[in-house]
This record gives sequence, C-alpha cells and structure tokens, in this order.
Amino acid sequence: MSVRHGLSRTATAHAQREVQKLVDELSGVTAAVIATVDGFDVASATTGDTDPARVAAMASSIVAISSVVAEEARLGRKESVMIRTESGFAVFYSVHHRDGELVINVLARDNAVPALVAYRAAQLAKSLAEA
Repeated sequence: MSVRHGLSRTATAHAQREVQKLVDELSGVTAAVIATVDGFDVASATTGDTDPARVAAMASSIVAISSVVAEEARLGRKESVMIRTESGFAVFYSVHHRDGELVINVLARDNAVPALVAYRAAQLAKSLAEA
C-alpha cells in the first residue's frame, strides 16, 4: 500500500495503464491525471509539458467547490464537472473507490469531442471504482 494515496500497487498500476490508454486513444487530450481529493497525483499521462502535480492540486479545489454546490442546491452527490474555455476544456470525474475518493482530470484542446471525453472519463471512473 502507498502511504500517499492508500491504493494498492495493483490498483495504482491499473490506474496508470488506463490514463495512458485514454491519452493515447483520444484525439486532442493533452493530459489525464488521477488524483486524491486532497490533491496528490496517483497516476498520470501527458502529451506535453503539463505538470501532473499541479493538475492534481487544481482538481482538489474544483471538486471541493462542486461538492458544496451540489450539497447546497440539493442535487445529490457530485459526479463530474466540465470547464469549457476558448481553446479547450477540462473534465473532472469523481471516483468512489473503497480505498478512498479519487478524481479523474482530463485536459483537452478544442479539437477533442467533449461528449466522447466525458464518456471515457465516466467509464474510467467506473473501472477504477471496481478495481
């Protein structure tokens, strides 16, 4: 077990394989990072100079804010957040794993298909929750 994130080596290796696969297979995706809710990088794959540790820390804040919004608006447990910008988007998906909460972060350029990226992130969340 890792002291940093509490996942087994097997679960961590699975996470690493899956984020690399996501980045390799989806056009326009520049980074995929799996992080703990307190901002530690668990597994990552990037196509450029994106710093996975910074993405993990950023995701921690985004997920915390989205949890408060979901609770205050009585919308149920948060699942995902998408931030669209003029040159791309970021998707944050919650993973409810037995060893602790995780967040999937996917960064993509504007040539990526948002629905496809969101679908693959949701599939990854399900896969990780069951790992």
